[in-house]
Amino acid sequence: MTEATQTWEAPTIQLRSQRQRLWRTFVRNRTALLGLFLMLIVVFTAIFADDWFIAVFEGREARPLLAPHDPLKQDTRNRLAAPSSEHPMGLDSYGRDTLSRVIYGARVSLAVGIASVLIGGVLGALLGLTAGFLGGRVENILMRVTDVLMAFPSLIMGLMVLAVLGGGLLNMILAIGIVLSPTFARVAHGTTLSVKQNQYVEAARSYGAGNLRIAIRHILPNITSELVVLASIWTATAIRVEANLSFIGLGISPPTPAWGSMIRDGTQHLFNAPWVSLFPGLAILITVLAFNLLGDGLRDILDPRMQQ
Repeated sequence: MTEATQTWEAPTIQLRSQRQRLWRTFVRNRTALLGLFLMLIVVFTAIFADDWFIAVFEGREARPLLAPHDPLKQDTRNRLAAPSSEHPMGLDSYGRDTLSRVIYGARVSLAVGIASVLIGGVLGALLGLTAGFLGGRVENILMRVTDVLMAFPSLIMGLMVLAVLGGGLLNMILAIGIVLSPTFARVAHGTTLSVKQNQYVEAARSYGAGNLRIAIRHILPNITSELVVLASIWTATAIRVEANLSFIGLGISPPTPAWGSMIRDGTQHLFNAPWVSLFPGLAILITVLAFNLLGDGLRDILDPRMQQ
């Protein structure tokens, strides 16, 4: 084996051993494994609620797959029926199967949670990276705007944005993304200030690298781990905010299943039919818990301070 081959294989072996170490650290964290398991169940349920992936190729409407019934079909003669073998979670006030609506509601929650975090993460990372890298007046202006936005509670800020944009799925995703962006901006800003002091950044600058190249090639990859951990944790917050907005009637328009609106519909029947609100509430609890536990596990393997 030549010296050049050994030099090429050494980083590869080192990278492989580092990945194995990170995976072992994650596996030892039982709460993180529980969060990953619960999250996979929710994602699997949302994807295979119906056979849309087959219906697209066959040119027909999707039929329920995991869901036992059509979530929009009404059985008014048996409205508010108690849980049974045919309807394990009972029927709601319109005679619709609660289990089917909970399963389909996972799609809305995951779509809003993941999409809004992507929007907020990209926007916040861009603002924080720009402020931390350029400094000076640009940093002062961007960080003061971030402080103002962070002063509002997430639900109040979401209501303000929706009041301007209006209701609907896309507007709610954009509103929650704007609500989350200041947190990502603050984390990206602090991490950028730390990373840009490293010697490899000064070395790249001395070799003539421009600001854009340094920011993309040397700073952004080193702040990504912090943003990934934050994204996992704040996905749970985005799902909770979506449920809150749907609960007060600013979410998905009926009759589309959404966990927040399902809880709202059941508040009038808490004493005679508590299952209408109970089961979607449990779905929110499990999903939020899953992302929080997964975020804690990712923090343990990606944050060097936690590893020490």
